[in-house]
Amino acid sequence: MRALITGINGFVAGHLAEYLLDHKGWEVWGLSRSDLIHLPELQGRVQVVQADLADPEATMRAIVAVQPQVIYHLAGQPFVPESFRDPAATLATNTLGALHILLTLIEYRMRTRVLVVGTNEEYGKIDPEDLPINEHCPLRPTSPYGVSKVAQSLLAQQYHLSHQLDVVRVRPFTHIGPRQNERFVTAAFARQIARIEHGLQPPVVQVGNLSARRDFTDVRDMVRAYVLAMEHGLSGAVYNAGSGRPVMVRELLDILLEESTAQVELRLNPELMRPIDIPLVSCDATLLREHTGWEPQITLRQTLRDILDYWRAIVAAEVGSSR
Repeated sequence: MRALITGINGFVAGHLAEYLLDHKGWEVWGLSRSDLIHLPELQGRVQVVQADLADPEATMRAIVAVQPQVIYHLAGQPFVPESFRDPAATLATNTLGALHILLTLIEYRMRTRVLVVGTNEEYGKIDPEDLPINEHCPLRPTSPYGVSKVAQSLLAQQYHLSHQLDVVRVRPFTHIGPRQNERFVTAAFARQIARIEHGLQPPVVQVGNLSARRDFTDVRDMVRAYVLAMEHGLSGAVYNAGSGRPVMVRELLDILLEESTAQVELRLNPELMRPIDIPLVSCDATLLREHTGWEPQITLRQTLRDILDYWRAIVAAEVGSSR
């Protein structure tokens, strides 16, 4: 089986490629704007095709050259605060990329199955009666990022209905793990703690809203959900993917601090607060479980321990290179 993963140098794509190579034995190609694989674990194992998904002709050439049986469309602008700073770029990136992939399949009559990865941010404003959130919950996005993902999802649904494209959509809830960018909350905490342990910054951790409760899943469990959705999901369907166990952000920080010897002060940084923040998010992934048998397997503490160890290694390498 030949898979094409867009955004191959991204956080989730790297874990997905590793899973397909190590557990499925697939031939994996990566689509990227550069011709390089950044993750050492994938170098020499993943072939790269170069294209900017904003360019319809380049996208078409890349897909036709690879001839994949499946496409995992992960590329996009994933950061909610960035979408407020540059909504136009977020909307363009997250909608045009998917559109150009779908139009290529129509133009060349390819029978490729596509996974279009959305987000729980599509649901946006959650009322108490919506919890836990299933796929029938109204879409009320509260960020340009959420809007862009709603548009992407509806494009995929539209071309499934109008042109019978084999599309499966997923709405993953918050997923975390090693190698995630420090702009995201658990990585930001772990990086600061690792730097404090090495004496590289004062014992102060900058924090945003610690009272929000989110549905966290390990990225390695999440990529299994993606693969199972592609193997067993219904064409045209949309599936929520999440643990169903909301946890307060403060609890994540407490676990990370329990795994460290650092004594820290917490300091609120207003720049880390969102313009609107939903107090509680909880996923109902019943449909995904029923259709695929997926269940999360990695404990939250193990995930957080792995994240902290990852940032310890990064910081230690930085310290070593500066000597």
